[in-house]
Amino acid sequence: MCSDFLYQLRSHRRHFVKFVYVYVCSCALNMFKTIEWAADCEIRPVIRFLNARNVLPSENNHQICQVYGDNGMSDGMARKWVQMFNEGRENVHDEARSGRPSLVKDDVVRKVNERVRDDRRFTISDLSLHFPQISKTL
Repeated sequence: MCSDFLYQLRSHRRHFVKFVYVYVCSCALNMFKTIEWAADCEIRPVIRFLNARNVLPSENNHQICQVYGDNGMSDGMARKWVQMFNEGRENVHDEARSGRPSLVKDDVVRKVNERVRDDRRFTISDLSLHFPQISKTL
């Protein structure tokens, strides 16, 4: 009977310790301020830093989610960046990609901006009439 009592006491103590641990962790999590909208170029240096400190990718993503919330980087993408940093990548910015070149040049943008400032009633139809290189859909 005494051994039963001691066993129950140990069992309750174990559950109490787990409860306290969970409570302390949840309080610690609530101490962080969440950054709602962050660009990928903000999150990648954090991944690089944590990777340099030998933080596991799962813990790495966990810490990112604590700070950036659901709007942070996905687990798969974070792991992909960890792998790229492990392979020797140092740049946190996107590399230039080939694709369709821009149809609108800086001088055209400047001219359109001037035209709109001169005439506030300038419409999309007027735009395509005065600047034939720019289509209505563009």
